Amino acid sequence: MAFPKTGRWAAFFAVIMSAAPAFASQNSLTGSIAGVVSNALGVPQMGASVLLFNHLERQVAKAFTDERGTFQFDSLPADHYNVRITLLSFLPAIRNNISVQPGVRQILSINMAGVLSTIELVYSLPLQQGLMSDDWKWTLRSSMPTRPVLRVLDNGSGDLMRQLRASSGMFTDTTGVVKLSAGDMPAAPTLGSQPDLGTAFALATSVHGANRVGISGNVGYGSASGNPAAGFRTSFSRQTEDGRSPELAITMRQIFLAGRVGSGLVTGASDSVPVLRTMSLSLNDQIQLGDSLLVSYGGTLESVQFLQRLNYFSPYVRLSYDLDHAGVLEFGYSSGLPPTQLYEGASNAKEATQQQELSGLTMFPRVSVRGGTAQLQRARNFELGYHKQAGSRTFRAAAYRESLTNAALTAMDADGVFGAGDMLPDLFSTASIFNAGHYWSVGYMASLSQNLNENWTVTVGYGNNGVLEAGRDHMMSNDPGELRSALRVQRRHLAVTRIAGYIPQTGTRFTTGYQFMNGRALTPGHFYMTEQMNPAQGLNVQVRQPIPTALGLGGRLEATAEIRNILAQGYQPITLGDGRRLQLVHSPRALRGGLAFIF
Repeated sequence: MAFPKTGRWAAFFAVIMSAAPAFASQNSLTGSIAGVVSNALGVPQMGASVLLFNHLERQVAKAFTDERGTFQFDSLPADHYNVRITLLSFLPAIRNNISVQPGVRQILSINMAGVLSTIELVYSLPLQQGLMSDDWKWTLRSSMPTRPVLRVLDNGSGDLMRQLRASSGMFTDTTGVVKLSAGDMPAAPTLGSQPDLGTAFALATSVHGANRVGISGNVGYGSASGNPAAGFRTSFSRQTEDGRSPELAITMRQIFLAGRVGSGLVTGASDSVPVLRTMSLSLNDQIQLGDSLLVSYGGTLESVQFLQRLNYFSPYVRLSYDLDHAGVLEFGYSSGLPPTQLYEGASNAKEATQQQELSGLTMFPRVSVRGGTAQLQRARNFELGYHKQAGSRTFRAAAYRESLTNAALTAMDADGVFGAGDMLPDLFSTASIFNAGHYWSVGYMASLSQNLNENWTVTVGYGNNGVLEAGRDHMMSNDPGELRSALRVQRRHLAVTRIAGYIPQTGTRFTTGYQFMNGRALTPGHFYMTEQMNPAQGLNVQVRQPIPTALGLGGRLEATAEIRNILAQGYQPITLGDGRRLQLVHSPRALRGGLAFIF
C-alpha cells in the first residue's frame, strides 16, 4: 500500500526512519519515546510543549515539537511514563501509563483536532531490522478526525500490540507477580513493620481501557516470629480525560501474636491469643493546574485493633511547580502515617506497580506499648524540595521539619527487661520495640547523581539531620522512664554514596550504598517525600538476578536478595540497674531474599 508523503503521515514516517539508526545504536537496556503532533487535517504542529513524567508523576524531561511536529525522548529507563502535550488553541492531549521496556521504542501519533485527542501507540521491537517489517501493514481510513489508525497483524504474530489494541475489551493488559519466600524489604522499613509471609501475589487488569483493578494478598507465617499473618488489598483506579488518575484502595491485615509475643502480653487466667487487626481505606489523586503546577494528594483512614481500638486519619499533599529550565520546586506535607507509595517509588523508580502493592500491603503500623497501652508511631512533616536535571546529572536538595510521637525504637536482647507493659516483642522478628516518647527535629539533604553510561549511576549526598541518641550508657535502675529521659535529639552530619549498575552479560541489576553518620544515632534520620536519597545506616546491597527458564509460561523468573546494614553499625549497648544489657538499634542487620515470577 502506498502512503501520501505530505502532511501528518510524511512527518510520522520521517520520525520512524530518522530515529531508526539512532535507536539501533542505543544500548538495549533503555527504551525511548517519539511522536508526531498534528491537527485534524494532519498538518504537523510546531512548538507544542511535550512533558514527560514517570509513574510517580515527577517530570523527567521536556521537549518542543520541531517544524515537522516531531519530538523524542531517548535513553529512558524501563518504567511507566505519562506524556502531556499542550498547544495554544488546542485541547491538551494526555497519554498515561506508557510502558517503556529495554530495547523498545514507543511511537506516538497525536491528533489534537477533536474534543478527545487520540494517541496511537506503536512498538518498535529490537529484533526488527526496521520499523516497517513484513509482519504488519498500516491501514488508513478516509476520515482521519473521526476514525483511528489501525495496524493489521498476521494471525501468527506475537507482537504485544494485539493486546494493546484490545484495550476496549472487558479485561485487558493483565499483569501480575507471584513471590516466594521473603521477597523485598520496604523502601522505608522504620516507617512500619513488614512480615516475611513466604508467599505473596499481585494481579492487575484493565477494565474497558481507562479503569484498572488490582488485587494482592499473602498468607503465611513470619519466618522469625512464627506468627500466622495474612493481608489482602483491592484497588481501583481510573484515567480521566483531564489527566487525573484517582485511586481507591481497601486493605485488611491480621496477625495472631503467638509464641513469645502472645505469652508476653497475655496475663491472668485468660488463654486467648492477642490479635493485631487493621483495616484501611485510602484515596490518592493528582491534578494538573495549568502547565506548571502538579498537585498530588490523598489520605488513609485506618482502624487498628490491638489491646484496644485505635482510629486515625493520615492526609498528605505534595505540590510540584515546574520552573521550566530552572528545575522543579516541591512542597510536601504529611500527618500521621507517611504516604508509603511515595517512598516505595523513590527507592527504585524501576519498581513494578505490583511490588509497590505488595510492600504497601505488608506495611503494618509501627506499634509499641507504654504503661500497658498500645501506641502508634505518627509523624507530622513539612518539606521543601528542589531538583534539576542537566544532561546526565541530577541535583536534588530538600529541607524538613518533623515532629514524631510514640517513636518506636528497635531493641535487641530486651526480653523481660521491663515487662510486657513497656517493651513489646517485635511482631515479625526476634527483636523488641521500645516506646521512646515524642520529639521533633529539623534538617536538610543534598545529593548529586551522575550517569556514567546507560548501565551505571553514581550518587553522592550530604545532610544534617536530627536523630535520637542516648545521653549515657548506664542506667541507675530498670525504670523505662529513666531510659526514655536519657534519649535526646542531636544534630548529626551524614554522608552517603550509592552505586546502581547493570551487568549485560548476566542480566544482573544491583544497588549498593554506604551511609556514614557521626555519633551513635538510634534513628536513621528523616525519610523525604521530595528527595530520593533517603537514609540507610551502614552498608546495604540489593541484587536482582533473572533466572533462565524453559517452562514456556510467558513470564520471567527473578531471584532477589537484600542485605541491610551488613557491618552491623549503629548498635548502642545500654546497661540497666540490675546489670542486664540491651542494645538499641535503628537498622538491624537483616538478610532477605526469594523468588519472583512476573508476568
